[in-house]
Amino acid sequence: MQNIITQCEKWLCQQVSNAGAKGIILGLSGGIDSSVLAALGREALGKSGVFGVIMPCYSIDDDEADARLLAEKLDISFKRVDLSGVFDSILDSLNEEITQLAKSNLKARLRMTTLYALGQTKNLLVCGTSNKSEFETGYFTKYGDSGVDLMPLANFLKRDIRKLAKILNVPEKIINKAPSAGLYQGQTDESDMGFTYEILDEYLATGNISDSKARERIDVMRRRSEHKRQPIPIFKF
Repeated sequence: MQNIITQCEKWLCQQVSNAGAKGIILGLSGGIDSSVLAALGREALGKSGVFGVIMPCYSIDDDEADARLLAEKLDISFKRVDLSGVFDSILDSLNEEITQLAKSNLKARLRMTTLYALGQTKNLLVCGTSNKSEFETGYFTKYGDSGVDLMPLANFLKRDIRKLAKILNVPEKIINKAPSAGLYQGQTDESDMGFTYEILDEYLATGNISDSKARERIDVMRRRSEHKRQPIPIFKF
């Protein structure tokens, strides 16, 4: 794993160099994925090469506290941008009943817009924090948290992310917290998906799964989210 970390850090440096950028920018959610990415970036690019953005939007206070804990531990620069007012303004302008899923995706897309506004201003590449377990099942927002320049973690299963977190000395509090999108108090990824990351990771890694219901649900999620992983279809004549 240490060898993979070294390869990933070299890859990050090369991507930044190729783009003529000064470093990377990412959203700090207080979760393990963004924490691992920030730590990787800090080792690869140094203190000045990583910029974190905390973007609450009617979010959970504990998550922001964990994001600050991580940023301070890594000694990286960060900025807090509260998107709650922008979110309300868009909903008011739409003047229509919007589904809960659409509201959740709107938050992710507002964060993407914020990262690009700051990234372009500071000449930083926007980095996504999605891991392979999320990417393969479509557990991300199209043109939201997938609207990025780089996806350094998209080939790491969730169990790999946990290993990376320990090697990179991510705070135990962050490593041990239940994975969550922070949509509401008590919400977790696994409750949303209907199966555990342990089951998902084993299936993605080996193709084996003992839970037939979980297999069916994972297969459906992968099939329905395939459009998220493909380039935009273009009509050719």
